[in-house]
Amino acid sequence: MRLLKFGAIALGSLGLLFFGAFSQSDRATSYANNSNIKVAKTVVTKTELVEKASASKNQKGGQVVEAGAYHLELVPEKGEKGTHLDLYLQRGDNHEAIPNAKVTAQVQSPDGTQKNLNFKYDPSGKHYTTLLPGKATGQYQMKVTADVKGEKVNGRFSFKQ
Repeated sequence: MRLLKFGAIALGSLGLLFFGAFSQSDRATSYANNSNIKVAKTVVTKTELVEKASASKNQKGGQVVEAGAYHLELVPEKGEKGTHLDLYLQRGDNHEAIPNAKVTAQVQSPDGTQKNLNFKYDPSGKHYTTLLPGKATGQYQMKVTADVKGEKVNGRFSFKQ
């Protein structure tokens, strides 16, 4: 008898869930059609998704950090005297270069030592550049701070050398 009651309750619950799931979409549509509420439908094609994803990805082959309206991209290159660091500081969806910012970085080497670096703007490459002296191999942690007309933009990066 208990099993029969349990089965009836379970079957009734599933039925209510089934009918409830299908009736909600009809009510929402009829409500929107009968009132002044406009329902916006957004259809995004696969091509648009790929374009949006590639816009926020790296453009120069480096590590990317999106900070609000800003796009920061770090490209480290190992050299004879140390690691050459290129930082692309850009604004907006079209990634417009920002030439007049004050850019600094705090870098922690694999051995735990910390260094402060100042970046200089390279107008021909439309990016900021500096040299991280030393040749320690391992994981580096870096915090970049850019002052763009009084607005602070921060980004954290890590790279191996």
